Amino acid sequence: MASNLSGLIDLHIHSNASDGTNSPEEIIDIAVRSGISAISITDHDTLDGVKKILEKGIPDSLDFVTGVEISSAPPKGCYCSGSFHILGYGVDPDNRELLDVLTRQKQARLDRNPKMLDRLSSLGLKMALSDVEAEASGGQPGRPHIAVCMVKAGYVRSLEEAFDKYLAKGRPAYVEKEKIPCDKAISVISKAGGAAVLAHPGLLRCPHDKPFQSLFECLCDMGIAGLEAYYSGHSESQVSMFEGLARRKGLIVTGGSDFHGEMKPDIKIGTGRGSLRVPYLFFLDLKKVLSS
Repeated sequence: MASNLSGLIDLHIHSNASDGTNSPEEIIDIAVRSGISAISITDHDTLDGVKKILEKGIPDSLDFVTGVEISSAPPKGCYCSGSFHILGYGVDPDNRELLDVLTRQKQARLDRNPKMLDRLSSLGLKMALSDVEAEASGGQPGRPHIAVCMVKAGYVRSLEEAFDKYLAKGRPAYVEKEKIPCDKAISVISKAGGAAVLAHPGLLRCPHDKPFQSLFECLCDMGIAGLEAYYSGHSESQVSMFEGLARRKGLIVTGGSDFHGEMKPDIKIGTGRGSLRVPYLFFLDLKKVLSS
């Protein structure tokens, strides 16, 4: 173990196994050069990047915990909009039930791409599925790779414009994909030996009559292990609120940058947009939960 009690960690990083642009090996190199003490690669609905790291080996100066980010549906009766994702830490990358779930999730992503391309084509923006798959470089092709193709074809000037005009939820080319119920996601992570954590809760939008507290109570009843309070997109007040909620329930607090490489060029490993600081003690708390 790195055991740097004053060090920083980043438990939310994406590689090119999903929608990031850096290989798992490059992520390890960046973390080491940046002086990060511990990381987790949490690709969307796949453990391929994690397996590559485990096969290569982890440098002695860096702690590593397996991770995955599962796209889920909010609990019934606790409506919220936004990116509802469950992070799974410390999971067994060979657990059959978890791998079966991730395979179905991956297929749902693949099934979605031709539908989005058809919608774009109807708007006069024609692109080949093979080009989108090539942009993924063997990883999971999805909206970010479609956006890259749109930029290269001259249909938009930036990835942000591609999402804002066409690919974001509510825009003309957006297609909803099938999502696993969150209680199933939490359960399968637990059965795989992991700890389930709600990702970036500040990105969720809850109605005034059913605030986040209501959603949080639902998740606690389902066995959620913690909240990702420290996040690149969270304000100081949000960090304080989410950390306080987790502490009052005796849950763990985690944090990470949500690094995607060139897909989100303003976000860096370990520091996010510059002000993110996730203490190493959070990693120790996570390891205690995983060993209990």
